[in-house]
Amino acid sequence: MIYNDAYSDFAGRRHPGILGSKVREGWPEVADFNDNVMKVCFAGGTLAYSDQEMVLDRSGVPASAFMNLYYSPVYDEAGKPFGVMAIVVETTAKVRAERRLQGEGERLRLMFEQAPGFMAMVTGPDHVFEMANGAYMRLVGGRDLLGRTIREALPEVMEQGFSELLDEVRRSGHPHLGQGVSVTLARRPGQPPEERFVDFVYQPIVDDAGQPTGIFIQGSDVTDQKKAEIALLKETRHLEVLNRLGADLSAELDLEKVVQMTTDAGVELTGAQFGAFFYNVVNDRGESYMLYALSGVPRSAFESFPMPRNTAVFAPTFGGEGVIRSDDILKDARYGLNDPYFGMPKGHLPVRSYLTVPVISRSGEVIGGLFFGHAEPRQFREEHERLVVGAAGQVAIAIDNARLFRAAERDLADRQRAEEALQALNANLEQKIASEISERMKAEEALRQSQKMEALGQLTGGVAHDFNNLLQVISGNLQLLAKDVANNQRAGRRVENALAGVQRGSKLASQLLAFGRRQPLEPKVVNIGRFLTGMEELLRRTLGEDIEVETIRSGGLWNVLVDPTQIENALLNLAINARDAMEGGGKLTIEAGNAFLDDNYVRQHSDVPAGQYVMLAVTDTGTGMTPEIMEQVFQPFFSTKPVGKGTGLGLSMVYGFVKQSGGHIKIYSELGQGTTIKIYFPRVQRSEDLVTDPDFGPVTGGTETILVAEDDEQVRATVVELLGDLGYAVLKAKDAAGALSVIESGVPVDLLFTDVVMPGPLKSTELARHARERMPDVAVLFTSGYTENSIVHGGRLDPGVELLSKPYTREALARKIRHVLNGQQHRNRVRASLAAKPPAPATSGQQPATPRYSVLLVEDDFLIRMSTADLLTELGHQVSEASTAEEAIIMIEERRFDVVVTDLGLPGLSGGEFAQRARKLSPDVGIVFATGNDRIPDEAAIEGAVLLKKPYGSQEIAMAFEKITVQKG
Repeated sequence: MIYNDAYSDFAGRRHPGILGSKVREGWPEVADFNDNVMKVCFAGGTLAYSDQEMVLDRSGVPASAFMNLYYSPVYDEAGKPFGVMAIVVETTAKVRAERRLQGEGERLRLMFEQAPGFMAMVTGPDHVFEMANGAYMRLVGGRDLLGRTIREALPEVMEQGFSELLDEVRRSGHPHLGQGVSVTLARRPGQPPEERFVDFVYQPIVDDAGQPTGIFIQGSDVTDQKKAEIALLKETRHLEVLNRLGADLSAELDLEKVVQMTTDAGVELTGAQFGAFFYNVVNDRGESYMLYALSGVPRSAFESFPMPRNTAVFAPTFGGEGVIRSDDILKDARYGLNDPYFGMPKGHLPVRSYLTVPVISRSGEVIGGLFFGHAEPRQFREEHERLVVGAAGQVAIAIDNARLFRAAERDLADRQRAEEALQALNANLEQKIASEISERMKAEEALRQSQKMEALGQLTGGVAHDFNNLLQVISGNLQLLAKDVANNQRAGRRVENALAGVQRGSKLASQLLAFGRRQPLEPKVVNIGRFLTGMEELLRRTLGEDIEVETIRSGGLWNVLVDPTQIENALLNLAINARDAMEGGGKLTIEAGNAFLDDNYVRQHSDVPAGQYVMLAVTDTGTGMTPEIMEQVFQPFFSTKPVGKGTGLGLSMVYGFVKQSGGHIKIYSELGQGTTIKIYFPRVQRSEDLVTDPDFGPVTGGTETILVAEDDEQVRATVVELLGDLGYAVLKAKDAAGALSVIESGVPVDLLFTDVVMPGPLKSTELARHARERMPDVAVLFTSGYTENSIVHGGRLDPGVELLSKPYTREALARKIRHVLNGQQHRNRVRASLAAKPPAPATSGQQPATPRYSVLLVEDDFLIRMSTADLLTELGHQVSEASTAEEAIIMIEERRFDVVVTDLGLPGLSGGEFAQRARKLSPDVGIVFATGNDRIPDEAAIEGAVLLKKPYGSQEIAMAFEKITVQKG
């Protein structure tokens, strides 16, 4: 071995002994290693080792050393290896330093990983995770973080402000410290996010230039500590609330305040959105509990709903069965079992979480129940249940105490009242006896007055019958005479004057019947507000310019069932009386409003039941009346006007009409201060009827055969001549039996025109029934000056009865006859259509005259509706049927129709109003009015509406639809 000075230092104590020695002898401890080196190099090979560890004895003690070794052969002149060049670089210090550093790093890694707090490192502007310890991974649910941005790894925190905090720390280079910060993390797949609380610091990591390269995140999960603090605060608050409630209840004896304080406390203790206290006062039918206290919502939230009933959900609480706590009441098996709502009514506050507890007194009575609700599920827990049970116990004691206090107060008050009553009885016994006698005398006077009015009614009815017959004779002959003297102006004027007298006599008879409550009313469902609007102009023209007229209509007026003609007459009578009382001018005020006559009012006015009414008041600024006059104003023929200025029947007529309509009338007046007359009509829960205007078209007659049954010879002769003058063939009979003989003889009769009151055993109503049994197609029209109770019951015409009251004019007779005949002819055609065999179906080559339409047929008469539907189907149209306007409106909202065919006189909403609504819902729908009138009434006028006059058949329907086709283009 030969070597340089550096190798001598490497050799240590073996130098210089190994200089010139053999390698194997110089380093025997690594002899095998060197033998391999010699073998490889003498074979021409080279070897290199990096940080090769060897155990060498260089200081007298074998020690491990590390070195870089490079071996290569040394060649002679012949090119053969004769030696080995060894380059030795000792790296022991380096290797040991590296291993020391590696050990330190491993210890640091273990410390990082095992640290109790969470730690992570993010780098770059997007905050990419470079490292995260186990605590951090557990905090975020073990998600894959490394190499991903915070947006990719933890997307749920992006909307919570943490990304912005990291951006600010990176920008500013200043750390950020957070304590007890709430963070919502999706820690478990498929589960809702979980709220955690953390203390943390964001520490920027800077390079040599002082620029942030990353952010070190370190902190602790303090959720358990935070929740413990929150629970402690909540428990403290709950104790404060319960202590305050107990202190307040112990000092409070007012029941209303007791239940309100407890309900408020329950809402605060449970975190409910609203709470309520209901008294357990279910009626015999188990209909409703009593809501007494609300908290968290205004009372208006419950005003539109009925009180809760004894349902499957409510009953356990009021039965004292215990606490009911539901995470989701909508999933409770008992919920929704009871009609009419089968759940909460529409518009009710939303309830999912539900908590109730009964309030039970010391005696075991279930006083009521505390109810708490929340719109979100799973809001109430066991701790809330315990708190509410405690509050219920306190309120039960407080209610018992308050009841005892109230009972004591009542006992004292009752005793005091009894003592006062005894003193008052002793002091006023004589006065009470006098008062009782006075009340009895008033009742007897009222009875006598009622009997007098009834007797007068009977008298007026009998007088009116003969009087109207007499007027009919005079009127009919005058009308016939008018034709004979048509060219004599003076005679014609005298006839007109005589007819005017007949009219006045007819009005007088009508007033007598109204007073006696014997007039045949034809009531309609009327809105008084709209009725007043239609009368304003008439009133102003009637009263003149000296009278100021003001009408006041309250909003939301209810409907009433009255005869429109009679209420118009009554209002005109009151207005004219008021005008006469305001000599020289004044102000007339007409007011309409809803009213409720309570039990107190009814006790003072025995002729009217309590309930809802529509009040019509007429007030003037006239001279007023004394109490003596007020007692007589409703009696017939009583008048304060000068002789010749009035009949004295105006107010008595109003009185009779109001009473016959089931209403009430009251007069208020003071001398020199004017007069107010208030009329009350009972409210009806029905839609307003269509009131059509009288037909003022040209008078038409006909060629049909009419059988006249009239016992008064002169009346009979007159009406026979009038009908003959109109072109009709007329048969006559002097009583019902004679008329029946004519019918049984088999002579064709189209219309039976019979007086109501006739002598003989056979009544006119029985005559009509027998006539229809033998001649189903015959029409029936009654006439009378006094209807008794044969066709009028309860003051109203029987359904389906046609009446022409005496005296009547030629025009009224002609129009009524034509109207009744047209209606009957249409019904006859309907029956014939139903009885006929269906026509053969059209062949494929046949085409309808008009396009096929989708038709909505609205008709309340079943036979007419069925027949008309068949006729429309035969014409090729697709038909849908409805019996009421309300039903038809729903159908129009659900689908489209091309044409609507509707009767005018529908129950509820009239045909005219229905057609207007149909046009609003479907602007291009065609409208066909099917009616017995000669024209469409003004109130039903709609642009493009077509009249289909009854009776009609296929040809008339086709013509109406041709007009619709033209309109549709």
